[in-house]
Amino acid sequence: MTTRLIDESLFENRENRENRENQANQANREFDGGNPPRLVGARCSGCGTVVFPRQDSCPRCPHGVMSVRVLPVSGRVWSWTLQAFPPKPPYRAPSGGHLPYHVGYVDLGEVLVEARLAVPRAQIRIGLPVRLTTVPAYRDEDGNDVVTFGFRPERDGER
Repeated sequence: MTTRLIDESLFENRENRENRENQANQANREFDGGNPPRLVGARCSGCGTVVFPRQDSCPRCPHGVMSVRVLPVSGRVWSWTLQAFPPKPPYRAPSGGHLPYHVGYVDLGEVLVEARLAVPRAQIRIGLPVRLTTVPAYRDEDGNDVVTFGFRPERDGER
């Protein structure tokens, strides 16, 4: 069984990531939340608007060209809620059925990103410093574990 990303287009190109991080062995990279792939948005050359996920045109102006923008790995919880019931498709429940989870907006400085929040209820609050991680989404038809991006509480010294 292997692990794969839910949608490669949401993340930094693996080849570029490997070169940038200068890591020798990424062939069997692990999605353990310790060193997740970076999220990629887009930035408008005309007005500077940053969006996530990427899109081909600017939502604010008709003048700019959208270019790839690798997003920061840490931010702060801007708002949050508990997803207590299964969302509409294309959501796929994990094999044991839907379990409630936190979801919210994370302020990455230049863009708000909606994401799963891997934060215990006792710790979650607006303004909480968080860091990019991966979280299980579901198991596909071939038995692969599929992960998506999320944010966990930031540990001391990570900023």
